[in-house]
Amino acid sequence: MDLGLKGLRVLVTAGAGGIGLEVVDAFVREGAQVYACDVDEAALAALAKSHPQVLATRCDVTDRPGVERMFQDVAKRLGGLDCLVNNAGIAGPTGPVHEIAPEDWDRCLDVCITGQFNCTRLAVEHLKRSSNASIVNLSSAAGKFGFPNRSAYAAAKWGVVGFTKTIAIELGQYGVRCNAILPGVVEGARIRSVIEAKARIASKTPEEVQTAWLSLASIKELIQPEQLADLIVFLASSRGRTISGQALSVDGNLQALV
Repeated sequence: MDLGLKGLRVLVTAGAGGIGLEVVDAFVREGAQVYACDVDEAALAALAKSHPQVLATRCDVTDRPGVERMFQDVAKRLGGLDCLVNNAGIAGPTGPVHEIAPEDWDRCLDVCITGQFNCTRLAVEHLKRSSNASIVNLSSAAGKFGFPNRSAYAAAKWGVVGFTKTIAIELGQYGVRCNAILPGVVEGARIRSVIEAKARIASKTPEEVQTAWLSLASIKELIQPEQLADLIVFLASSRGRTISGQALSVDGNLQALV
């Protein structure tokens, strides 16, 4: 399906690995002009080799001066912006709330929710000038369920949903649509580390924890990153022009998190 995205100017945060890399790849296949940032120097080097047409820079979304410099570069090199994908996030601490180190809590919220604010506030003026403007924020199934021993992450991801619904109302008058994606148990290194940490706390094997999670879903399989990328690309296309303010789950109909 040709989504008509040739030439679309897209910024993907944390775009050099994991879900972000799948999103970058999907937009490139559709002919978009893609700019990616990441904090992982090795991943950025690999991206330069695998996707030489992608513009990229190192940027930590919690570093406001760094984010400002990045947006100046985006404007200069892309000539504007049509789509912002706020993908950057970290797993954060695993443990009972009273045992979480305050600095670990702060870092999780700084990356997962404040980082989205840092990028969105600078994207708005560019997006207002676009004829096909959109923002896609990465939340999580943890943004709609309680998630024991994962309070920082859950708080951040619930925050993403509230942030998304609010800016969808604010920015609709400018033709900017805003949506959140809520992935379930996504295949990849981050979820593996979370599963292992939860297994240690529960004195279970990682396989037992994964099985317990999937038992709460109607479709009992891990979500593949490319499924998320496909949805994000659709939302950025004109076919998604009236989809806004939504928290869209891609989780196999998950009913809870354990």
